[in-house]
Amino acid sequence: MKTTFNRRDFVKGAAVLSASPLLVNPAAVFSAGPETIKIGVIGCGGRGQGALNDCLRAAQHLNLNTEIVALGDFFMGRAADAARKHNVPRERCFDGADAYKKVIASDANVVLLVTPPNFRPLHFDAAIKAGKHVFMEKPVAVDPPGARMIMETGKLAAQKKLAVAAGTQRRHQAAYRQTAWAVANGAIGRLTSGKVWWCGGALWFNRRQEGESDASYMVRNWVSFTEMSGDHIVEQHVHNIDVANWYIGRHPEAALGFGGRARRQTGNQFDFFSIDFDYGQDVHIHSMCRQVNGCYNRVSEFFVGTEGSTWGSGPGREGYKKEIQLPEFEEHGGPYVQEHINMLDSIVKGQPLNETQNVAESTMAGIMGRISAYSGQMVRWRELMDENAGSPWYNLVLTPTAEDFEKGTVTAPPDDVVAVPGKA
Repeated sequence: MKTTFNRRDFVKGAAVLSASPLLVNPAAVFSAGPETIKIGVIGCGGRGQGALNDCLRAAQHLNLNTEIVALGDFFMGRAADAARKHNVPRERCFDGADAYKKVIASDANVVLLVTPPNFRPLHFDAAIKAGKHVFMEKPVAVDPPGARMIMETGKLAAQKKLAVAAGTQRRHQAAYRQTAWAVANGAIGRLTSGKVWWCGGALWFNRRQEGESDASYMVRNWVSFTEMSGDHIVEQHVHNIDVANWYIGRHPEAALGFGGRARRQTGNQFDFFSIDFDYGQDVHIHSMCRQVNGCYNRVSEFFVGTEGSTWGSGPGREGYKKEIQLPEFEEHGGPYVQEHINMLDSIVKGQPLNETQNVAESTMAGIMGRISAYSGQMVRWRELMDENAGSPWYNLVLTPTAEDFEKGTVTAPPDDVVAVPGKA
């Protein structure tokens, strides 16, 4: 069903919802005449429906028509809920672990990939091979092979001139873009160190229902299982790690850290992590993340250079020591909408954005930190990227995989059995 917004509706409804993934088709989409973005959504939970609204608002800002052509989710109830809200016929709703295939097989130009991260590499590969432009939610994998698969698929997207944007929305946020520009132009001299935090409260969790299948339980409780989310250092803290990679201009070379579990009641994830990321050239970033209620919270970044310091989203009260004229950057409807605007605009201009490598490297850095904390060992980037390094981590595949869900061979790990450093 077609959905249209005027500019007044856009401003009135500019409440920012969560970020998410997109897909569009190259020449077929933005030809002469009234452009129509045909949207398919894979993952219709809260984040998926938020992404859909962000996409619609971005299209309206660019004066593009939209049509929602397919909705898919593991659970039909979620797809049907999104359909009711957007007046989409029930026959365009699909459920099950293979729902993504039906959404991609539709005439969607844009597909939002908003499932748990475990499914991202498989869904991204299918979308790019089908010739879609993609906006995918972060993180993009839960293990090293998955992150490498994303990188390879991103190269294929570039060859096919397909746009790929990611849910690391700080890269589209005006304040962060200004800070990145300032750092790159010497506002704090050479960046030497920093700290990144995502310390907040516990997320939701779901108890297992009587008679519920392992597959259903893991999908409903995905933020509790490392196999589904990558643990919160990957699923949530990836945002802050991504800012560090962005400002420093490269990924870390090694990680050494620790973590533990004290409060969680389901799944197998840690409650907290503390990681030293070594970026080489004597640059170290301290990464700290926590999901424990009743504690001091901080979600931000801080960087120190040879000539000053800055928060991730801008300078402190004293400003930058070096006089610098900061450029203005556009941000319409908040960063969650702006990231969709930037992707769609890149397609309109025939210069497709491709953020695959950035988000894959930030995801891999989080995975590297998690492996170090779980095992108690120093973990090096080359061990995750180079098969010849002979590391046991190179082929570390978390199970059940996305393919296991499709085959119906899912066995859930036991609740409250976690990694033990020094023994894992």
